[in-house]
Amino acid sequence: MKEAYWGYWIVILGVFVAVILLLVRNVTSNNTEDYYNGKEIVEQAMVDAIDYGYFRYFGELRINKEKFIENFTRRFADSVNGASEYKLLFVGIYEAPPKVSVEIQSKTDTYVVGTDSTAFDLVNRVTERLEVNKDN
Repeated sequence: MKEAYWGYWIVILGVFVAVILLLVRNVTSNNTEDYYNGKEIVEQAMVDAIDYGYFRYFGELRINKEKFIENFTRRFADSVNGASEYKLLFVGIYEAPPKVSVEIQSKTDTYVVGTDSTAFDLVNRVTERLEVNKDN
């Protein structure tokens, strides 16, 4: 009879570990997805916001701040699912030379285990620079 109780405990431990793994996977996959999604969108929005007239006249890269913010928010809204709430903070936008820092804040779903409820705040900061190769 003692061996049967050990079997029950092993099954309960396995279920407990499976639940913990599912919770951790959800948090880490959301965080990774937000980071790479933000990084790609920052790069694309910077290329879309290049001021080509300034580049032709002076030979230096310059981006338009308002155009970058508009492109970034539009692309980000199109790419994320509506299940999570996001807060976008534009920490620093430098037009010339082009450098952008964007913070993407999100919250995970609320997890209820027993009487405790837990939600995680995720913050991703993406900083990118845009450069031109003048050797060609």
